[in-house]
Amino acid sequence: METIVMIKGKVDYQITLDPGVWIFDDRKVDLTTYFIQEQEIKDELEEYTKSVSKHWEREIREGAIYPPTLKSEQKYEKQKVLNGTFGIPLKPFLENAGIQAGASSVQFMTDSGPISVPIEEAFDIILGFSIKGKPLKEDGPIHVYFGDGSNASEPIKHVKEINVI
Repeated sequence: METIVMIKGKVDYQITLDPGVWIFDDRKVDLTTYFIQEQEIKDELEEYTKSVSKHWEREIREGAIYPPTLKSEQKYEKQKVLNGTFGIPLKPFLENAGIQAGASSVQFMTDSGPISVPIEEAFDIILGFSIKGKPLKEDGPIHVYFGDGSNASEPIKHVKEINVI
């Protein structure tokens, strides 16, 4: 089974997606909670500033040593990654591909035929890449979840290619 997915069609740049490396991507979302919790729009600069401030405050209070809680936090995060069900938003990949003027939809090529989604809805799509810590080998390499969660229990499977038309 091929594990690489291409974004092709009416784009300035064809993009090769490798779901195997997304586990290390900070943009990944936990699919077990993503569709049931309220979505909030994040300001990346604000998130970064808060993170740095929190780290700085911690160093001031506790010193620049690594307290025992850091090791347990890292262990918990590692367990979460090894056992989690994750997806990643399609939007950044579509933006990087540079959708050309006149493109109206995104077509997901599956084993059973193409499935088209209007371009506006495609920006909200989440690409699932792991279930319980395992890559999607049998029915993958990716699953397609609509942004509203309407197909959360039955995602589009066996996606081999993404075409912007």
